[in-house]
Amino acid sequence: MLLKDIRAIATETVVLSPDDQAAEEANTNWFGAPPHERMGLSADEVVAAFEETAAVLREQVGGNGHRGTATFYVWHDGIAGQLRCSTGSRKPGDLPFPVEYRVTEDLRGIVVEFLQDRAPGSIAWGELEPVPYPEEAEPGLAVWAFDLTPFGR
Repeated sequence: MLLKDIRAIATETVVLSPDDQAAEEANTNWFGAPPHERMGLSADEVVAAFEETAAVLREQVGGNGHRGTATFYVWHDGIAGQLRCSTGSRKPGDLPFPVEYRVTEDLRGIVVEFLQDRAPGSIAWGELEPVPYPEEAEPGLAVWAFDLTPFGR
């Protein structure tokens, strides 16, 4: 079901409105999956679905005549237990996150984190871990960004 839902994004109309960023919130999708579904998926399958979707969205953006920046991006919201994605008219370094984030090329790492979450949206008491020292972890939310600007522009 998750793979089907990810690919369905490419069939939706993308709203790109640099002058009205709130309108672009219509492009945000979030996916949850029960643990048994997560265990039945491989990270490679999910990564491939996102990459295929991004390629189709690039064609769609090129076909609708959009001039300017367009980015498709994916992240894991561990608090909500969801894998999320969106499309907007901002550059990867200027995405609308209310928290610190870092752009990464490691989409697989984001997907693995989601798939390995056996208690989506919660932390089991026995699995609480000490907060790592800042030098032990990369700061910010990991976000994979894909440039939707059509080639040749």
